[in-house]
Amino acid sequence: MLQNSIQEQEIAMLRSELEILMTERRSLLRIAAAAAEFIEEFNPEALPQDNYDEAEYLAEAVNALSEETLKDALEFRHNDEKIYA
Repeated sequence: MLQNSIQEQEIAMLRSELEILMTERRSLLRIAAAAAEFIEEFNPEALPQDNYDEAEYLAEAVNALSEETLKDALEFRHNDEKIYA
């Protein structure tokens, strides 16, 4: 009986952790999609020279994403637009 109670508590904790991770993933996908779209629309001539390092850092971070993650991010963005349209 006590063992079942402990297992149920562990399952509840794991579910809670999984929900937290999924919420965090959605937030990160949203950020990745926004960064990818920003880079796609980016005009380097309009950027002050003082911000070149930050722009390069952002571009490198987006380029380092796996194709699957980037695809998920852009799909998330597309679905997000439908919700808020």
